Amino acid sequence: MNDHSRLPPHAAPLAEDDGIEEGKRLIRVSDDRGLSLAERVANRFYRLTWRTPIHAMRLKGKYPLKLLAVPDDDIPGDPRAGNALRAGFFLFRGMKQSVETLDFAALDVSPAFRDYIHSFRWLRDLATVSTRDQGAPVAEAIMRKWLAAHSEKPSEPAWRADNAGWRLFFWTSQAPLILSSSDLVYRSLVLNCIARTARHLDQGADKAPVGIQRLVAWGGIVAASLLIPGGGPRRIFGEAGLRRALDSAFHGDGGTISRAPMAQLEGITLLAMLRAVYDARREEPPAFLDEALSRTVPALLGVTHGDGGLGSWQGGGATSPEAVNAVIAATGVRTRPLRQARDWGYQRLSAGGTVVLIDAAPPPVSRVADAGCASTGALEISDGAHRLFVNCGGAALAGAQLPDSLAQALRTTAAHSTLTLADSNSTAILADGTLGRGVTEVELHRQETESGSRLELSHDGYVRRLGYVHRRLLILSAEGKEIRGEDMLLPAPRRRKPAAVPYVLRFHLAPDVEPTVTADGQGVLLRLEGGTLWQFRAGAGKLAVEESLWVDGNGRPVQSQQLVISAEAEPGGSSIGWLLKRMS
Repeated sequence: MNDHSRLPPHAAPLAEDDGIEEGKRLIRVSDDRGLSLAERVANRFYRLTWRTPIHAMRLKGKYPLKLLAVPDDDIPGDPRAGNALRAGFFLFRGMKQSVETLDFAALDVSPAFRDYIHSFRWLRDLATVSTRDQGAPVAEAIMRKWLAAHSEKPSEPAWRADNAGWRLFFWTSQAPLILSSSDLVYRSLVLNCIARTARHLDQGADKAPVGIQRLVAWGGIVAASLLIPGGGPRRIFGEAGLRRALDSAFHGDGGTISRAPMAQLEGITLLAMLRAVYDARREEPPAFLDEALSRTVPALLGVTHGDGGLGSWQGGGATSPEAVNAVIAATGVRTRPLRQARDWGYQRLSAGGTVVLIDAAPPPVSRVADAGCASTGALEISDGAHRLFVNCGGAALAGAQLPDSLAQALRTTAAHSTLTLADSNSTAILADGTLGRGVTEVELHRQETESGSRLELSHDGYVRRLGYVHRRLLILSAEGKEIRGEDMLLPAPRRRKPAAVPYVLRFHLAPDVEPTVTADGQGVLLRLEGGTLWQFRAGAGKLAVEESLWVDGNGRPVQSQQLVISAEAEPGGSSIGWLLKRMS
């Protein structure tokens, strides 16, 4: 599948100015350690006000008698999780929890599992596998438990802005599951809690962390303004806040500031669901909403492989093509992948059936990323529907099958298909999980010619500690059957002469790739599922095949292998050239 396959029949082919910028580009980020002390204190104080009579008064108001509409939710849920709910327990990333024995006031599960429960996104999973008659008793029983624990007194994480925002979307889009009861007292309590949640967000949306969390909070306000009677003033207020949240959540090229494709998918999901709210009310959405979708969807497609699934970047697993396609379909946007995202930070080379994805930016700043990875310069390669070179991925998907300690290890440079110098990360990962010093500049040069694509990038992640610049050169032939690469370690200018240190060049293989080392020890035959054969050749260093692992989109680690080239950096500079060629 090439990039044109996603275009509608009437769309024009790629234009001369489709976003490819020739020449050099410097990307710099500050050394950000997260929220300042003053910001943390202010946020803590705001949360403490939730317990005061003043905040309780803010949540009081008219009781809505009904919703004005029920938006469609065209994105399917997880059938396994839905069937588990019908059997009486929550299922999340391999973790099970009985609904009957669960204490909703003090959920003893992982933070991500708690958010799954408090956001009520499980309603989508339940709706996927049941009719209203089958699902409503299950949903109502859980809803009653949650209301008993949380409807009167806001607390974290139940009433955290993003959980509250998502709750409004799922409570309204899945209203038949939670509002079909003939118990009028219960129905009144649900509707009142919907209104209280909207008032809570009115007060705190702008205090949510910048990025997708704040976007979800403002999206919830706008949805409430359209679905709860008397929402005219709230709509004006909410759309203004939503526009600000969009501007702060995404770069100008459409990529999310956290640089995480999983977050990008979440943001687009939110925008698609919000658009469905406007459609349900037969209202015209503001122009900036459609403009945001027109920028964010191409950026997301830019990090998809030939099978349509997402690559493994910034903590995410390899999200399935079905999940990605369902979200894209819900947006109604038909477009081509963004080939060069200079702020989002990903480069896409494609020719024939070959796709090469490259991380060409510093890691995200700590305040906008929970699982930021030291992956600058890493690549992934796919041939049609089959992945060839990947990153391990999954750092943000800790669960029953992926312990926290392993998830943290998956953030390291060694867990990515790139060069590791002196067994250290290109950007430090600190003990508290934040990112420390490392890459602050990426120099990029890209050219597109009739003979193919050429990309050269370098980063300064090892300059301060070890005195070397890592430069990577990639050339993809016009037919997509040959990829030439060279990884160089060059002494940094204006630095003392660096010492000789060992380095390792890694190419993690997709699980279904079978490697066979050639007789001379400098090459490996790579057989893909279906029989396609690629040959990898290294021009220097010691080549070996070692064990690795790859994390799928559900947080499940799968055994795999990796190509490892070991060498030593010389003070005057070193390089390893390599070739990847399609044989059949």
